[in-house]
Amino acid sequence: MSEMRTDFDVLIVGGGMVGASLAIALSEHQLRIGLLEAAIPSDPGRPSYDDRGIALAHGSQKIFQAMGLWEHILEDATPIKDIHISDRGHFGFSHLNAAKENVDALGHVVTARHLGRHLLERMNQCADVEVIAPARVVAVDSSAESAFVEVEQDGQQRTIHTKLLVAADGGKSFIREQLDVPTQRWEYGQTAVVTNITPEQPHNNVAYERFTDSGPVALLPMTENRCALVWTVRDEQVDEVMAFDDAQFIQHFQERFGHRLGRFTRVGKRNHYPLNLLRAKEFTRERIAIIGNAAHTLHPIAGQGFNLGLRDVSALVDVILAAQNEHDDVGHSSALDRFSQWRKTEQKSMALATDGLARLFTNPLKSIRLGRNAGLLLVDLFPPLRRGIARGAMGLLGKLPRLSRGLKP
Repeated sequence: MSEMRTDFDVLIVGGGMVGASLAIALSEHQLRIGLLEAAIPSDPGRPSYDDRGIALAHGSQKIFQAMGLWEHILEDATPIKDIHISDRGHFGFSHLNAAKENVDALGHVVTARHLGRHLLERMNQCADVEVIAPARVVAVDSSAESAFVEVEQDGQQRTIHTKLLVAADGGKSFIREQLDVPTQRWEYGQTAVVTNITPEQPHNNVAYERFTDSGPVALLPMTENRCALVWTVRDEQVDEVMAFDDAQFIQHFQERFGHRLGRFTRVGKRNHYPLNLLRAKEFTRERIAIIGNAAHTLHPIAGQGFNLGLRDVSALVDVILAAQNEHDDVGHSSALDRFSQWRKTEQKSMALATDGLARLFTNPLKSIRLGRNAGLLLVDLFPPLRRGIARGAMGLLGKLPRLSRGLKP
């Protein structure tokens, strides 16, 4: 181990939900932790009808339970008891049920505002986490002894040294780009229109995934009988959809979704973002780990984006604390190699799965349509197959780190 002086054992760049979760999970383990963020973390504000909903898989619930956060998050969360999957206008459908999978819920929906507030409150209680904000990284490099970042803050520049640098700075990661990490990229020619919408009938804690010729439509149950809506449209349709007034939007969406929940009575503010696949081909460099959206941005077809990032956190915490317990360097290549090997299989398989589903369910060929509808029925008719798919969606497959098993790190 080098005797070189470092400012931190772990420096996390990116104070979003993934970065904050990592800082909290590593706290109280005799580590010097820094979290660098472009904006000062603050209370995200008052409740709003338009609060963005986030689907937390059952495996993410276990992670937050192990971190001591779940009982607080649960106060603001809505359980998903059932998931109904169908192909619009065709015979195929499938159904996942929490009771059949022996869990209390397949997942929960919580607003980004509530989740952000709970993470911020806990992080503010972590005496061993130093928040550096507002600040931005202007350069990054590493050596055998440490990683170092050139930071601009309050008009001044300084260099911060750390044993391990974690890039949690999102899909447009500055660190990933600076390191010239090769990536796999794909533009889907689709745009996700996101909003909240209220049906006249109770949602009864059912989530819906309905595949259409322009892309999937997802409805997730929320508090006050709202549903979080993700409506995928072709890029050439987005201007028209975003120009709809509330009545027009409800009418056109009703035509796409149907009347399983009766009429829709209210819709909130709409936002949209283009859909693409981005997967880093390397998750580590010398003394650097890449996690969350910086490592993988997926099609939202299975709602796995944040959950996959949280599982990155879970695995990285395991390898960091294992190295520390063995009095090893937490940023040494042996620890980072373990992390890379651990995560690459799930990250690749999840990227392939979401990409395959996105392509499969927009293919207009009759033979493909018949095959996918038969496949949906097959899932519904064969419990072992259904159970495997459900456990994958819940984040419970493969070798699970301690946090993912609900155990304290």
